[in-house]
Amino acid sequence: MPVAPSIPRLHSPPFLCCPLKFSTFTAAFVSSKSARNQRSPPSYPCIRAVDLDQNTVVAISVGLVSVAVGIGIPVFYETQIDNAAKRENTQPCFPCNGSGAQRCRFCMGIGSVAVELGGDEKEVSRCINCDGVGSLTCTTCQGTGIQPRYLDRSI
Repeated sequence: MPVAPSIPRLHSPPFLCCPLKFSTFTAAFVSSKSARNQRSPPSYPCIRAVDLDQNTVVAISVGLVSVAVGIGIPVFYETQIDNAAKRENTQPCFPCNGSGAQRCRFCMGIGSVAVELGGDEKEVSRCINCDGVGSLTCTTCQGTGIQPRYLDRSI
């Protein structure tokens, strides 16, 4: 009877478990072969379920939460922006109190600037900042008198 060439035994990695269990017929067949000084057939490993330690579970959980937050926050802000655009804005502008104009800081709203030259001499001239008007257009509301929403403000 010809002898089959020997097959090298495979070394299984740590995530593989012990060899398959054979039935009683296979066990009897293997024992009869070993009685004839032949090698038993190679046993094939079965793959176990993946072992997850606590750090792996935490890492996966943090990854999933990060993705959810990364998607959820922009969606939340887009929804808030859409809802704010539907509401009418009637809040008066804070810096100008809803008038649309602010007092000139150079002439303090007078329209002219007094300069002391020396002694008792004073020179009064028209304000170059407001052109003698005494007020400037509000830079926050652009003269509308309505407080702009946060994302509507021009820089």
